[in-house]
Amino acid sequence: MHSFGAHPQINIFRRTVKNMKKKLTTVEFTGTAEQEVALRELIAQYKNVQGNLMPVLQGAQEIYGYLPIEVQKIIAEGLGVSLSEVYGVVSFYSQFALNPKGKVAIGVCLGTACYVKGSGAICDKVAELTGIKPGDISKSGIYSFEATRCIGACGLAPVMTVNGDVYGRITAKDVADILAKYDA
Repeated sequence: MHSFGAHPQINIFRRTVKNMKKKLTTVEFTGTAEQEVALRELIAQYKNVQGNLMPVLQGAQEIYGYLPIEVQKIIAEGLGVSLSEVYGVVSFYSQFALNPKGKVAIGVCLGTACYVKGSGAICDKVAELTGIKPGDISKSGIYSFEATRCIGACGLAPVMTVNGDVYGRITAKDVADILAKYDA
């Protein structure tokens, strides 16, 4: 007989909740009433459409700029799906952000090619220079930092992006000069 804590589905749930705690939004939610109205209208538009979660999440991110847990709860309730399903999609696809982007939005690819060629050291340098860890935004809102999955520029590995600009074949020594171009 299985004990309650050993059931595979319970363990998956516990890991999901633990991961959610790690990846929740790190800034205070400041959504407006107008944004919520727009979100609820979007949900109503897709309510009875098969495969509705992705377009609703994409639209919600356009409305808010990111997908904090407060927005995910509204989506889950409105579409009649579990919060863990919504969070699972949001945390799986790199196109979705759990935090707003900073004025200087930094991404460091940790895909296999980039990692093997030193992107871990680049991540460490970005964290040192900005004072934030991957997945965070600075309290001032100036810097946001994401450790990304493959961005499809493996031939330029290791790769860092800043506000959509791609910097390839860089080392940790290059990071300060790159960030200086975006003087916040």
